[in-house]
Amino acid sequence: MVEIGVYSIGDRSPNPVTGHLLSETERLHQMVDYAVTADEAGLDVFAIGEHHNPPFVTSSQTTLLAFIAARTHRLTVSTATTLVTTNDPVKLAEDFATLQHLSRGRTDLMLGRGNTGPVYPWFGKHIKDAVNLTIENYALLRELWTEDVVDWQGTLRTPLVGFTAVPRPMDGTPPFVWHAAVRTPEVAEQAAYYGDGFFANHIFAPREHTRQMIELYRNRWAHYDHGPTASAIVGLGAQAFIHERSQDARQLYSPYFDGNPRYGGRSLDEHMSVNPMAVGSVQEVIDKVLGYQAYAGPISRLLFTFDAGGVPTETVREQIQLLGQRIAPVLRREMTLPTRPQP
Repeated sequence: MVEIGVYSIGDRSPNPVTGHLLSETERLHQMVDYAVTADEAGLDVFAIGEHHNPPFVTSSQTTLLAFIAARTHRLTVSTATTLVTTNDPVKLAEDFATLQHLSRGRTDLMLGRGNTGPVYPWFGKHIKDAVNLTIENYALLRELWTEDVVDWQGTLRTPLVGFTAVPRPMDGTPPFVWHAAVRTPEVAEQAAYYGDGFFANHIFAPREHTRQMIELYRNRWAHYDHGPTASAIVGLGAQAFIHERSQDARQLYSPYFDGNPRYGGRSLDEHMSVNPMAVGSVQEVIDKVLGYQAYAGPISRLLFTFDAGGVPTETVREQIQLLGQRIAPVLRREMTLPTRPQP
């Protein structure tokens, strides 16, 4: 059954209608509240991004996710994404194994390069090494999780001699890993090589580009003998605004769309015509999301974002509840997907 959940990039943006700006404390607790709402609405996943610059507050993912895990009962707590380029693999191994234990196994993570160039020197790295860091750091992370004692020599960090990462993964099974990319084919190759999931956050990417990236991943998945192309583990990011009536959805969401500079001055209808964003009635959103399969094939995980750009708390709660109660049951029934391979 397809996993359906919510993700937040964790921006602290003013409400474009009222001008109100939450404090950092309020914004962090607001995301916890959204996770609790998602849990109560029967959704499967809550994920947060990683950012180290204003206007974001999600610089410490495992701290926030551990708090969320303590407040929820069934949700998988995940990331969207964790920077494999600038985080040290030793710390990633330790932090996410700890989160896995604290959540009693309700943990996975999504790794990516990130889209903020200046973050590299903030952590002593260089952007020219981005792809090499992605490949080398993940190879080390896997070894730290699968080998009790690690002797390791790379090119981008100091060697390890007789090192054991603690705690060890829960029950000897590391958290499941997704590799996220919008435009980097090496990441799709990496995900396929290891038999991991590939996540395309295509909310700003043309459908044809997303199709090409997923097709590359699926073909390489089969090349590495993990199974047929249809069995590859694909996730998609989505953005929606749902209401009982289509015209009400557009009217209510338009101020938040128009006030967000990320959309480049397009009208809402123009943006939706070339983009997977779905703003409309329950049925319209269902139809558009089911249409993702035409270019992505079987989808294993769908994560929706609702809160970017200062959308108020009660509105986001309503969106999460509609997703859980009205949208998710239909998507789970209508979408077919491969069984995730066991570690």
